[in-house]
Amino acid sequence: MLSNRTAPRLAAAAALAAALSAGPVQSALADGRAVTATAVAKPVKAAPPVGLRADDDGGWRGDGLSLNAADNKKVDAFLARARSAERTVSPEMEAVARISHATLIGFDHRLKSPDSLKRKVATAMKAAPGQSVDAALARISDSLRYTLQWPDGSYTNGVTIASSALALWGNDSVKWSNTWGRKYGYKGINAAWRDPRSHHVFEVQFHTPSSKWAQEATHKLYEEQRLPTTSPERARELQEQQDAIFASVPVPEGAEDLAAPAQSRPEPARTLPAPMEQPAAAA
Repeated sequence: MLSNRTAPRLAAAAALAAALSAGPVQSALADGRAVTATAVAKPVKAAPPVGLRADDDGGWRGDGLSLNAADNKKVDAFLARARSAERTVSPEMEAVARISHATLIGFDHRLKSPDSLKRKVATAMKAAPGQSVDAALARISDSLRYTLQWPDGSYTNGVTIASSALALWGNDSVKWSNTWGRKYGYKGINAAWRDPRSHHVFEVQFHTPSSKWAQEATHKLYEEQRLPTTSPERARELQEQQDAIFASVPVPEGAEDLAAPAQSRPEPARTLPAPMEQPAAAA
């Protein structure tokens, strides 16, 4: 008899194997990272420009926050690395969506805007005085981000297939936050992966239509809550409003038990030893 947790995982593994047997995508996975043109759902659009709201001195200001010129330059360099990583990560994510039968939500906004990232970095530095911009950037996982969505009934298997495919490509799982079991607050899975080529960290959110709706419905509340000018009383009120919205989200069967996949790396190539020279035959 299979346990309640083992059966869905075996079913998902079988579904992954079947999906990978389809021509173009199978070739992409077998090659390690390359994705053929037929495996890509739509062309990757050019990334938005950087440098918004820059001051004359090269710094940045917005919403009562600021970065000096040196820190602003480092954030711009970080954004440039995100744009470079996007060129290889996006085709992977489109292929993952195909083999797991997911909808790729918000694909046009996969790169975090310069203003949004700079606001996030400046907020983190203000919350922890003395923290360097390098330390703040090291904690950023969503400069490049994607959302995969499935109906409630196929969510658990879909997440298992998608995350297994990402691990199979050699992406390191560096964060796995499964909040489906929470009584209050956000529901969904927020994961972060390190791309093996660029070593840049990107975020993948796994949602159902209901959890994605709740995330969007609470976005403005969350943005106000995290502003440094928001009072503690107002922050508690905003959290209560978010909790009420997320409480209406159904939890898919098995979602609470979903965990990060084991890393799956190909065996390193081995070099055979050189053949030993045979002794010369006696005359």
